[in-house]
Amino acid sequence: MTQNQKLRNTIGYYLIFISMGFGMGIVGPALPSLAKQVGSTLGVIGSMFLVGSIGGMLGTALSGRILDRIPQRHFVLGIAQLISTVVLAVTPLAGKLWILWLIVFINGFPVGMINNGSNTLLMWMHKEKAGPYINGLHFSFGLGAFLAPTIFAQVLRLGGTYQHAYWVLAAIAVPVTLFIMFMPNSPEHLHENDDKAQTQENLRAVLPIVIVAMLFLFFYVGSEITFGNWIYTYALTLSLADTTNAAYLTSGFWLFFTIGRAISIPVAARFKPAQVLTVSFLGGIGALALAIAVPQSATVLWIAVAAVGFFMAPIWATGYNFAGQSIKLTATISSLIILGDSFGAVVLPWLTGLAIERFGAYTMPWLVLVSLALNALVFGIMLLQRRNMTKSVSEVSA
Repeated sequence: MTQNQKLRNTIGYYLIFISMGFGMGIVGPALPSLAKQVGSTLGVIGSMFLVGSIGGMLGTALSGRILDRIPQRHFVLGIAQLISTVVLAVTPLAGKLWILWLIVFINGFPVGMINNGSNTLLMWMHKEKAGPYINGLHFSFGLGAFLAPTIFAQVLRLGGTYQHAYWVLAAIAVPVTLFIMFMPNSPEHLHENDDKAQTQENLRAVLPIVIVAMLFLFFYVGSEITFGNWIYTYALTLSLADTTNAAYLTSGFWLFFTIGRAISIPVAARFKPAQVLTVSFLGGIGALALAIAVPQSATVLWIAVAAVGFFMAPIWATGYNFAGQSIKLTATISSLIILGDSFGAVVLPWLTGLAIERFGAYTMPWLVLVSLALNALVFGIMLLQRRNMTKSVSEVSA
C-alpha cells in the first residue's frame, strides 16, 4: 500500500470517528429533552445507555468475525456509518420510551462495528508505528464530541430545537458515509495466513492480557461516558448553569478532551505509555477531587471539567495500543478487548442516572473518581504482565 493510500485511509477513519463523536456528544445536552419527549425521568432515561451498549457489545463481537473474513472492509464500515447516520436523524422522533430503546439498541451495532473496525484497520496499516495514529483517531472522536454540543447550543440560540440539532449533525455525517463506503484498498490482515488452529492457540495464549485490557477499557469508558453525558444534568441540577451554559460546559469538556488528544499524538511518539498514563490518572483524579471539594462554585466546576477532559484524553488510545503491541492483534481479538469499552459504556452511566435520582447529583463525580482510580490500578496490572512477558522472552532467548 502506498503512502498516499495510507493517508487517504487514515483520513477516512478519522472522519468516521468525528461522526461517531457527534452521536456521543449530543446525548448529554439532549438528555433532559429526550426524557420529556418520551415521558420519562432522568433515572429511567439513563437506561438508554444500558440498551445502546448491549447493541454495541453485539456489534463489537460480530465485527471481529466479519472483518477477519470479508475483504471489503471499507464497504462494511460504510454500511455501518449509513445506519448510524439514519439513527441519529430519527432519535428525536421517538415518542415513547420503548421506541427510543429500540433506536439506541440498533445504533449500538454500527457503533461497535465502527469502533473495532477503525482501530483494528489502523493497527494493521501502521503496525508498530500505530501509536500516534491511534491517538489521532481518538482525537477525531473528541473533536466530533466537542462539536456536537457546540452545534446544539448554537441551534438553540438561533431559535431551533434539540430535534434540529440532531438533524444538522446527521446532515453533516452523510458525506462521510459516502467517502467511507467507496474507499478502496482496505489494509490486509496482519496474520492473513494464520490458520484457524493457530488463531485459537494465539487467543488462548494471550487471554490473560485480553481480559486485563478489557477491564482497562471498561473502567476508562465508564468514566469518560459518565462524565461527558451527565455533566450537563449535574450543572443544571446544582444550579451552576442554565441550559445554554450547561451545553457549553459539555462542549468545554469535549474541547479540552480534544486538545488533550491532539497533544497526545506527538507525546505518544516521545514518551512511554507508563509515563503518559501516570500523568493522566493523577491529573484526572486530582481534578475530580477538586470538583468534589468545592461543589457550589461554577468557576471551580469549569476548571475541573477542563482538567478532567484534558487528562482523560490519552488514556483509551494509549492503553489499547499498549495491549495491541503486546500480542498478535486479529480483528477477533481486538473485538474482545473493545468489548470492555462496550461494557464500560453500560454500567457506570446507567448507575449514575439511578444514583442522581435517588441520592442527588453530588454522586456523579464520586462515581467517576472511583472508576478512574480502578482504571489506574488495572493499568498497573498491565505493566506487570508486560514485564513478565519481556522477562520470559529474554529467558527463552538466553
